[in-house]
Amino acid sequence: MLLSLALILLIGLALSGIMIKLKLPGLLGMLLAGIILGPTMLNLISPQILDISKDLRQIALIIILTRAGLSLDIKDLKKVGRPALLMCFVPATFELVAVTLFAPMLFHISTLDAAILGAVLAAVSPAVVVPRMLKLMESGYGTNHSIPQMIMAGSSADDVYVIVLFAAFMGMATGNGFSAFTLLSIPISILLGILLGIMSGLMLIRLFRIVHMRDTIKVLIILSASFLFVTLESALKTTIPLSGLLAVMALGATLLGKYESLAKRLSGKFAKSWVAAELLLFVLVGAAVDIRYIAQVGIAAVVLLVGALIMRMVGVNVCLINTRLNHKEKLFTSIAYLPKATVQAAIGSIPLAAGLASGNTILSIAVLSIIITAPLGAIGIDNTYKKLLSRTT
Repeated sequence: MLLSLALILLIGLALSGIMIKLKLPGLLGMLLAGIILGPTMLNLISPQILDISKDLRQIALIIILTRAGLSLDIKDLKKVGRPALLMCFVPATFELVAVTLFAPMLFHISTLDAAILGAVLAAVSPAVVVPRMLKLMESGYGTNHSIPQMIMAGSSADDVYVIVLFAAFMGMATGNGFSAFTLLSIPISILLGILLGIMSGLMLIRLFRIVHMRDTIKVLIILSASFLFVTLESALKTTIPLSGLLAVMALGATLLGKYESLAKRLSGKFAKSWVAAELLLFVLVGAAVDIRYIAQVGIAAVVLLVGALIMRMVGVNVCLINTRLNHKEKLFTSIAYLPKATVQAAIGSIPLAAGLASGNTILSIAVLSIIITAPLGAIGIDNTYKKLLSRTT
């Protein structure tokens, strides 16, 4: 296990550094390191780490979403208004509908299986998007229209929406039927997650004001609370829908709104933690990618992905109708909503494990979507923000 961790860190850092030298996103090198070290190639990552890979990726995601919350000013989101809400579900809906319509023609699968595939593909990756939006906020790009804040918040709620739909479609495919409560659970999950985060944030602020402690201890307390949110989501998922990850962001945003000086200090500490968490996250996402499946879907999968991404961009622009954003800013927002990684790695294999006839096809296209869109989105964001966004000094 120690050897595996050493290889993950060293190979991940080395390939990330090479990619950065080549003017490419470091995460591309991390994904590549995971693929090389993973079970389908050199198989140098120990089974113990692979067994807890999902939990480790969850921890890394919690760290970046906590940092995102600590930088998310609710006043900025209120300025954006309607588009921020629409970005939570409209682009994903456009992409899901496109996949549902076109996948049966390209792969001869049922409409229901195509809807499941659409739900797998439709989630944007906060792990790719959020760190870049934080960087833009720190440097002042796009902040005059709160573009990074809108993208950051929307990309997190987008995942909740898509995962609930995925669970609904899987229930239908495995014979458990479809319930209207499943759709109702989407807004309930989002609202309860936000409410839990706000209440917990207010309680922690009171604690931090009364009890003197080092900021490092406060970070550990916040992380522990965030882990409890995600655990609570899993424990209650059959009875009460709750988004643990949105609760994590809401907690951080509450700290920023009510105790700004502390939030800014803690954000710096989480930024340092993210260096290791990012490495672990993307190497393990790469290790979850099985490149053997890609040859099974061929060029048809690329055609489907391109078509779905175009429809996603159309959905983004629908959200931005009658806003103050100019054409360049709308184009940047569309690019920022392209990358996929964490959700696809987490749920792409579930249809295959459940025995669906199209399970291999769904997994193969999910793998391909990570390989294509994660670097595409990251490169697009990194290389266009200075050209497409204005800077507030």
